[in-house]
Amino acid sequence: MTKRIALRGDLLDFTAEPDWGVTESPAVRFRPDHWLLIEDGRIAAVQAEAPGDDWPREDHAGRLILPGFIDTHVHSPQLDVIGSYGSELLDWLNTYTFPAERRYADPELAASGAALFLAALLAHGTTAAVVFPTVHKVSADALFAGAAERGMRLIAGKVLMDRHAPDGLRDDVVQAEADCRELIARWHGRDRLAYAVTVRFAPTSTPAQLAMAGRLCAEDPTLYLQTHVAENRDEVRWVRELFPEARSYLDVYARAGLLHARSVLAHGIWLDDADRAALRESGAQIAHSPSSNLFLGSGLFDWRAAEAAGAAVTLASDVGGGTSLSMLRTMADAYKVQAMAHQRLTAWKALHASTRGAAQALSLGHEIGSLEPGHAADLCVWDWAAGPVAQQRMAVARGLHEKVFAWLTLGDERCLVTSIVNGAVRYQR
Repeated sequence: MTKRIALRGDLLDFTAEPDWGVTESPAVRFRPDHWLLIEDGRIAAVQAEAPGDDWPREDHAGRLILPGFIDTHVHSPQLDVIGSYGSELLDWLNTYTFPAERRYADPELAASGAALFLAALLAHGTTAAVVFPTVHKVSADALFAGAAERGMRLIAGKVLMDRHAPDGLRDDVVQAEADCRELIARWHGRDRLAYAVTVRFAPTSTPAQLAMAGRLCAEDPTLYLQTHVAENRDEVRWVRELFPEARSYLDVYARAGLLHARSVLAHGIWLDDADRAALRESGAQIAHSPSSNLFLGSGLFDWRAAEAAGAAVTLASDVGGGTSLSMLRTMADAYKVQAMAHQRLTAWKALHASTRGAAQALSLGHEIGSLEPGHAADLCVWDWAAGPVAQQRMAVARGLHEKVFAWLTLGDERCLVTSIVNGAVRYQR
């Protein structure tokens, strides 16, 4: 039978990328008190008038309806270490992250951990994500299986680490390649899933493993690549010692064939102009992770410089370095990072980077990120405010940008009413 539902609310999405600093942007598409019609998992229409009696209806008048958020960099096994005290990146990995990830060799734990993580994403309004599981093949299997069960658009892959990691978290080139090929055959292109060749970061992969990862990408240009780059100054110095032949940290990946249009590179704080030009020429994106960068003291990402160079920038929670899966909190932290550089990040730029901009950077703009007929019905319904302080602020807000910026700054997962994935309700408050 045909599955239909019509939702009433204030619809907000984008038709283009907003310019920096512009609060009255023609790229913003706001359709207050409209009906969004969903049929068989896809958006069938958007209209001002109520649909016919043959459409079941949900009236969310006065609420905000947005495309589901897209988190372009997050670690599924790191819920156990979120909010851990007192370390910069390299110490934090050894003290907290690696011990937590080692436990995911257990299939039962991998399955329960994946289920918890995916449910948590949906409870924060994130309907699609680019995810690091662990080095264990079973952790990737569990994550893909859980996403398939929920109908989610998910990009992930077994983590590659064959050096500078503790026992229980190292693989080797031959076995890692075999595991990747098996996972690719099983999951890549199935349902709404895609495989990402997943290099932890350059220091934990030998040149031989990086070369193997590059071969996988070259053999199938529909594969994604995800890794970390230039997050922390000590990390950058370490990479320079390990790869003295490379011009820069980013160049390590370029030399291995890992810099291409489907590369998702987390952080990118300590890049130079040549690196930014390489990003533009390759089509790779930076997954800006402001909450994590602030929490670990890694540095302040220069979004304006990246954009001026033509590099794509998306937004990411980077849990567990980040302290919340909420993309609202991530956007609020992104504003603060840019404010430290005397730049003002608009609500439009932040929202675009978390929806349509992220979808386009992932070559998924035809499917998700906008409230467009024919697109997958991945969307969320939000209250404009939760609690008396936010409600009072919203009551006196003037103009659409001020209202949305107050929602973005003061809101969190308490504002979320429902998350819909591929037309099915996957979270209900």
